Amino acid sequence: MACFFRRRIAAKLSRALQQPEEAFIPALTAVPVMKKQQSADFKLAVGTLRVGGVLPSGGDVQLQAETLATQLKPDSVVEDVSAGRGLINFKVHRQLLVQKMLEPFGKGEDHRFGLNSELFNHLKQGTTLVEYSSPNIAKKFHAGHLRSTIIGNFIANLKQALGNNVIRMNYLGDWGMQFGLLGAGFGRFGNLEKFKQNPLQHLFEVYVRVNKEAEHNEEMKQAARDFFRQLEQHESSAVSLWQQFREITVKEYRHVYKRLGVHFDVYSGESFHQDQAREVVQQLQSRGLLKTSEKGTGVVDLSPDGDMSSVCTLLRSDGTTLYITRDIAAAISRKEKYQFDEMIYVTDKSQENHFSQLFQILLNMGHSWSDRCRHVSFGLVRGMKTRTGDVVFLEDVLDEARARMLRNMGQSNTTKEMDNPEDTAETVGISALIVQDFKGPLQSDYKFDWDRMLQAQGDTGVFLQYTHARLRSLIRRNEGAEAATFDPSLLLEQTSIGILQHLLRYDEVLNQSAQDLQPKHLISFLLKLCHLVASAHRELPVKGSSQDVAQARLRLFSAAGSVLSNGMRILGITPVHKM
Repeated sequence: MACFFRRRIAAKLSRALQQPEEAFIPALTAVPVMKKQQSADFKLAVGTLRVGGVLPSGGDVQLQAETLATQLKPDSVVEDVSAGRGLINFKVHRQLLVQKMLEPFGKGEDHRFGLNSELFNHLKQGTTLVEYSSPNIAKKFHAGHLRSTIIGNFIANLKQALGNNVIRMNYLGDWGMQFGLLGAGFGRFGNLEKFKQNPLQHLFEVYVRVNKEAEHNEEMKQAARDFFRQLEQHESSAVSLWQQFREITVKEYRHVYKRLGVHFDVYSGESFHQDQAREVVQQLQSRGLLKTSEKGTGVVDLSPDGDMSSVCTLLRSDGTTLYITRDIAAAISRKEKYQFDEMIYVTDKSQENHFSQLFQILLNMGHSWSDRCRHVSFGLVRGMKTRTGDVVFLEDVLDEARARMLRNMGQSNTTKEMDNPEDTAETVGISALIVQDFKGPLQSDYKFDWDRMLQAQGDTGVFLQYTHARLRSLIRRNEGAEAATFDPSLLLEQTSIGILQHLLRYDEVLNQSAQDLQPKHLISFLLKLCHLVASAHRELPVKGSSQDVAQARLRLFSAAGSVLSNGMRILGITPVHKM
């Protein structure tokens, strides 16, 4: 495994430079695999040692690299040390590389590969609360919530894989003036029969209609304000209707989440914190932080000079609370209940200012833990349409992804042998959605493209699934041929070495993702692994090889399949075994 080699090289550097091994471990990185080219396995940038104070910062970097390289002699682990462009390159003994990298896969430790690395020592272990998805109730699941759902799921999976206790929370938009509108609108335009037949569709229609009406009808606006005030004052008829809307919506959402392979530990919502929001207002008043604006609203001054040039409104003039008031209450309540070590909010980038204000107000209230709260923002998806035109609802997108994938699969002979081609098409279609979404930086907007997304060739979710299914098929066809031991000397071709060199990078990639919470690093790593496996399929046949060679190659393919499967699961993709 990578950590074995990293430690041994760090020990070598430690002896030469009289510094602790820990100074070198983070600076040693695996060399990316170049096509068909023999290369070193690890490199060390002299510049990082200079910045870290291990080497003096003056003088020629190249000269320092060459001098240090000559001090480091080959040994039983490292067969060659060389200098190049301010780098020191380390090449480990090939047979040892094969043996150590494939060792865990014969001991049933496949699922832990790359997760016991010393690179993660700097990461704080503890309880991580991730709030994601968070759609508004009484509305069908909008395609716009897809990004928050799959990004949050990836972050939760990654944190869990790295040993954190993760709480997955869905914080529903289940309070606020929109329910004033919906409640008043349902009283005017609601139809109980239609509501029973297709609840969310009917509520959506009512909401669209009442919004239109309220644009030019002051009476309707007043009715909405009255209904919301009744809710805030817990009047039974208003609360009963609201509760019906909430229960039906959560039931519908669970169905969509199941299709996406997403689950939550807690379904919370703004409504849980309405009373606590009042306490927040009182606390702000007692600290002298809540001011009354000229319009009669309750505001907190966030300007650096205290001149009210930047304020955040927490109370309407009629005394009702706002979204941010409830968010402050929710954060305080979660800290008390879950004692989290970090809390991550996953929403689109239009809410960056909201979270900046939220964290600032928490800090002003004396909650020093607000610096352990983090907002992960993302851009918009452009052009997400189905055949019928502009898409509004996620289920339409999932249905179309499944239908298109099923059509593509119908052209393959293996589809006919499947027990459940529809389920496979659904899983692969969702994988394609996720990979297209995760390939670039999360902050960027991206253009949705059905055809590119569902291609079997190229860097797509379909290609990931196809490679995994092909590896599983190879293992199935050779059941019984795998052995507990294998001969490492039979895997010294550059094709085999290339795969193992690439696997050396797995812990680095996870470490990079853990720091910036971007899935693109892992996507890129897995797609590259698939390309290397495709070459190995052509050049390293199992069928027709001698028993010893077949066993060694199966161990290599099995290892690649395990890492591919583990990485896909962290991304929130369910690997398929047949395709």
